[in-house]
Amino acid sequence: MDAASVLPALAAVPPGVLTGAAAATVVELADPLDPQTVLTRLRGAAASPGPLVVCLAGQLHLDRRQQLPHLALARTTPATLRYTALPWHWLAGELGVRPPGTTTVVADLAVDPELWQRLTAAPGLLHLGPGPLLYARVVPAPRRGEPTTPAYLRAWAELWRSGARLAPAAAHAEAAARAVTVAPAPAPLFLTPAPVPTPTPAPPDRTAPEPAPVTGAVRVPVAGPAPLPRIPPEYVSAGPSGSTAPAAVPALVPEDPHPAILAAAMAGRHGEAAAVAAAWEHEALRRHGPRSVEAVHWTEVRADLARLAGEPARSCELWLAAAEARLGLLQRPDDPDVEGAVDRAHHQWEHIGDPDRARALGPALVDLRRRVPGRRPGALAALTRRLG
Repeated sequence: MDAASVLPALAAVPPGVLTGAAAATVVELADPLDPQTVLTRLRGAAASPGPLVVCLAGQLHLDRRQQLPHLALARTTPATLRYTALPWHWLAGELGVRPPGTTTVVADLAVDPELWQRLTAAPGLLHLGPGPLLYARVVPAPRRGEPTTPAYLRAWAELWRSGARLAPAAAHAEAAARAVTVAPAPAPLFLTPAPVPTPTPAPPDRTAPEPAPVTGAVRVPVAGPAPLPRIPPEYVSAGPSGSTAPAAVPALVPEDPHPAILAAAMAGRHGEAAAVAAAWEHEALRRHGPRSVEAVHWTEVRADLARLAGEPARSCELWLAAAEARLGLLQRPDDPDVEGAVDRAHHQWEHIGDPDRARALGPALVDLRRRVPGRRPGALAALTRRLG
């Protein structure tokens, strides 16, 4: 995908036209190199309470080990896909927690043959959650040396520049019609938001509890997180040196989301599990604030989901954040929860296959190991030896 060719057209669109607001800010990432950098910029944009428009042009590849789509970045190769590309479910995790109706994603994507076959049978693989409106053109990757042009996204830019105030659905229809004339064979796949069904009013004398809204196959409660129960021994798995890592929390309350999140992850629906966990973390932050045990709990849940998804670097990063947060809450360095978080961060760090990524996370892990030695003799010494 010749993604850079659409940048001039997008740059010519007044920022306020994109969002429909009097003032707006544009963040452009042309040929980004590092997925963590992209995630940081995306997270910063997603934190804004106002409307958000995300434009994507590029190549999607299927990670054959995890069976998850990844957006290729400037240094991505088939051999380094898992470490140099942006996992699509990271997008879902950051954008899926935003209020419905505030986020529009316009994407023009070329996909590898295996992913193309999957998408034609299950377009929901690129689902971003209940909030974002995704409008996309997906085309099969052309032969090597014959890049595809982002005609669909360019058509959106031309509509924006013309001053037309079209609703997203109307703009998509017009852009799709223009892009079809330059589309390669076979015909492109166009993705639009699923229609929202109109609920049937309940009888006034109904006594059953109100059902929770459904996101995919996971029930997401509307009342906010229930009190978090302690994790019984049968729901933990062994970590490094006999420490324990939470694998799931049992459904001790009717709307406990943990079993559904774990079920999605164990079924390979890692993007769905991450998006729901991120939504609960967002709710915990809103209700209890960033300096709260509830918020730390959901950081730890996301860390374990990253482990299940085979993302040790991401898991290590989240466990480091959880340990720092617990220390910030004045928990002692020998507190089992603090020691467990550092042990799990160390354990995941040892499984990072990308040397550059491991070196980048190493100093933070060393700093924590000095403050939280843990009960594993020689852990700090072994860590510093590996870092050289």
